[in-house]
Amino acid sequence: MREILGRRRRLRFRRKRRPAHVDAALLYATEWRWPVLPGVGLAAAGGRGERQRGLVCACPDPECVVPGAHPFDPELLAASTDARLVRWWWANRPDAPVVLATGGRAPCALSLPAVAGARALAALDAMGIRLGPVVATPTRWSLLVAPYTLEQLGELLYAKDRVPSSLRFHGEGGYLLLPPSDTGTGQVRWERAPLAGSASPWLPDVEAVVDALVEASTSTPDGGSRLRY
Repeated sequence: MREILGRRRRLRFRRKRRPAHVDAALLYATEWRWPVLPGVGLAAAGGRGERQRGLVCACPDPECVVPGAHPFDPELLAASTDARLVRWWWANRPDAPVVLATGGRAPCALSLPAVAGARALAALDAMGIRLGPVVATPTRWSLLVAPYTLEQLGELLYAKDRVPSSLRFHGEGGYLLLPPSDTGTGQVRWERAPLAGSASPWLPDVEAVVDALVEASTSTPDGGSRLRY
């Protein structure tokens, strides 16, 4: 009888852990209307030294530079807000990373290296700039912004004398991993989480954020950039 109870306890524990990714994916897709798809994820390295060698990207490329942190199968164009499809994807791969297809009607993002991202948030807070959600990994922080087109982004950057070299733009045709995904560099988390219970998170315009980042980057006393690293 004790063995049966112990088995039930283990099953209950598994049921509590398993839904985290699918619940997050369903929230993004069905409530916020953000198109998502499962990322490639991680796999245990083969051979006897598996524990020592750790995890590698589940894609076929042995030299993958973003292990676990990109779409593979299905491809990015398959991103969807359909609840049935989202459930089917994560029923088959419950630990798959949650990938947001940026652009179109979906959020876009600006990302910086983690150290520069922390400095950027402090600078923008000091300037009174209202920000939306911020996604963080151990290596990069991403500021979510309202959708923009590549043409809008091009005009915006053309008008600037300089922008921080550490900035990356995730717009149309791009993607971004969302919490609670795991990657080869560590877990994806909210540095600034969306307000609980919001129908859809508020997002700032890309122009306001880029303007503030350029000002923060070029306002150091020695003329250097605090957002370089």
